Amino acid sequence: MDRASGDERGTTERVLTLLGLLQQRSVWTGPELAGRLGVTPRTVRRDIERLRTLGYPVQAGQGVGGGYRLGPGQDLPPLLLDDEEAIATAVSLLAGAAAGADDAALRALTKLDRVLPTRLRHEVRALSGSVEFFGAGRTPGDPEVLMTLARACRDEVEAGFGYPSGSEVRRRRVEPYRLVASDRRWYLLAYDLDRDDWRSFRIDRMSDVSARTWRFSPRAAPDAAAYVQEGVASRVYRHQARFLVHASADTVRAQIPASAAVVRRRGSELCEVLSGAENLDFVLMHVLLLGHDFEVLDPPELGRRCRALAERLLSAGATIPPVSDMGES
Repeated sequence: MDRASGDERGTTERVLTLLGLLQQRSVWTGPELAGRLGVTPRTVRRDIERLRTLGYPVQAGQGVGGGYRLGPGQDLPPLLLDDEEAIATAVSLLAGAAAGADDAALRALTKLDRVLPTRLRHEVRALSGSVEFFGAGRTPGDPEVLMTLARACRDEVEAGFGYPSGSEVRRRRVEPYRLVASDRRWYLLAYDLDRDDWRSFRIDRMSDVSARTWRFSPRAAPDAAAYVQEGVASRVYRHQARFLVHASADTVRAQIPASAAVVRRRGSELCEVLSGAENLDFVLMHVLLLGHDFEVLDPPELGRRCRALAERLLSAGATIPPVSDMGES
């Protein structure tokens, strides 16, 4: 890097720092800003003019109580980020705003959309169309990986990455369809070219993620969020179970994390719960602890486990007198 470009970068970084200071408190004097930035008051004045040229309404007051302040404006000024930085920032905010869980990230994403140049606004909106959510909660993710995969989904190009398979990591070739954020982590729904079937992949388990140049024609795909949620909550386990719960879907969804079960509406006061576990007794006890009446729909073995558990519970309480007998002489 030559000296001129280095000086330009240093100026840009200093102007961004100055903008940050002006946003931290209402009024700064010239000497205060010069001290914070390590420059002369004359340089501060030049940097203030640079901000004004960019559209930031920096006001200057004279006399006691005077100083520089960032005034209100009807429109937000241009964004001081290059294209890659702006897109990466948008994807990071999108991750933080998963399912509306992070209101601050959602507000920031809305503001960012207003200040992006038109060419970037279209790209970010196209990327956001590659993302779906289920559940609620903070969902961290690597912005660079998310951006790479979101672009691959949007551009309909193959993607490749390393992924654990047993005790080794194998290279996977996929046609990426959608990114899905749960209440815990990010997933990719994709068509696995080596296995000739749809698969969901945990993004935090991927390595060496890259988009390829081979374009593909989109296939008829399952509902991304529903497919991933059902896989996380059920298919990955040895046993799958379905229950008819006598409570509204909204009530039960508030009791069960989205990554632990799929809750389907079956009328205003009924819902179907699909979940999985390595042990049927485990999933049975979790549904029992919801506190609602329920019926076992599948598998039949679970119905037999219910009767066996009921008999054990009755046997355990056989030596305790009924409530009506308590306290009688």
